[in-house]
Amino acid sequence: MKYVDEFRDGEKARVLIGEIEALVSSIRLPEGRPLYLMEVCGGHTHSIFRYGLEGMLPKEIELVHGPGCPVCVLPMGRVDDCVAIAENPKVIFTTFGDAMRVPGSRKSLLQAKADGADVRMVYSPMDALELARRNPDREVVFFGLGFETTMPSTALTILQAESEGISNFSVFCNHITIVPTIKAILDSPGLQLDGFLGPGHVSMVIGTAPYEFIANYYRKPMVVAGFEPLDILQSIWMLLKQIGEGRTEVENQYARVVPDEGNNAALRAVAEVYELREFFEWRGLGSIDHSGVRLRETYAHFDAERKFAIPNVRIADPKSCQCGEVLKGALKPWQCKVFGTSCTPETPLGALMVSSEGACAAYYQYGGQKRQAEVV
Repeated sequence: MKYVDEFRDGEKARVLIGEIEALVSSIRLPEGRPLYLMEVCGGHTHSIFRYGLEGMLPKEIELVHGPGCPVCVLPMGRVDDCVAIAENPKVIFTTFGDAMRVPGSRKSLLQAKADGADVRMVYSPMDALELARRNPDREVVFFGLGFETTMPSTALTILQAESEGISNFSVFCNHITIVPTIKAILDSPGLQLDGFLGPGHVSMVIGTAPYEFIANYYRKPMVVAGFEPLDILQSIWMLLKQIGEGRTEVENQYARVVPDEGNNAALRAVAEVYELREFFEWRGLGSIDHSGVRLRETYAHFDAERKFAIPNVRIADPKSCQCGEVLKGALKPWQCKVFGTSCTPETPLGALMVSSEGACAAYYQYGGQKRQAEVV
């Protein structure tokens, strides 16, 4: 297929649904429950609800929404650190738009901007570097955020700043890694999962080999999936095919974009600039070993954590917010006590309601309130 609308063809979707139903009918289901399939990436969650895919699937399949939205797993204390840097009058603080409204314990970056801080939305770290060129008398800080998908662009920007000798640019590094996250989920006590839809964007960078432990050690199948409706349905069909045949492998449905070996140029830049942190805190998942990166000593002069004083305090989420349970797949968004009432996209209590890739925001935007009312 060549064009995006071909990946949204209704007739092909009906054929795939029929194949999925046939496969489910031939599979011996776990006693007393459906098959639980987790889509790790928030982009998949968004597509699932945008196109109504969950409602098309047979009742024997239940999709579980994972932690693959980097904005959503940002702990409240790190938002407070951002605000502390942004409130420095010498700083221009730059960030992607979906991080502007993530609540901290005192305020969000958007509220800090309203209070006078110079917070600016950018579309790439190179935009932030250009601001540093234009404002040599100001410190420009870029909020580095995201999985391996966005790590290379931040790394390449740092390498560019180094080559130009730009000294008023730095990065507040909150980049995180996908593999330890999936391992932490698999190690969660009592969590039942039968397979994974693997993240397509991350896999463009790292390839498919890093996921082999899921199939080899945990004996769970994974299919790296694209983001269009037919991509997701075909990936579910591929997972069911593995389950029905008793196989546990890593397969690549998104081969038109994801090379099995990953992107070598991007991986070289990542290895050059970053090193693993000993541990990193995730909202809802706690501290996970080797799950975040920081700048190597060679590039310490671009590290905002070393350049500026930050609170660096761990802060618990509001007790009423159940983002942690939703991130781990233990709850559906509409089962949260504050979903759609005191927690909405306009007044979010938790990060899952802020980002367009957050599970709660996807449910809210595409009919989750109606689903909640039906259940209640």
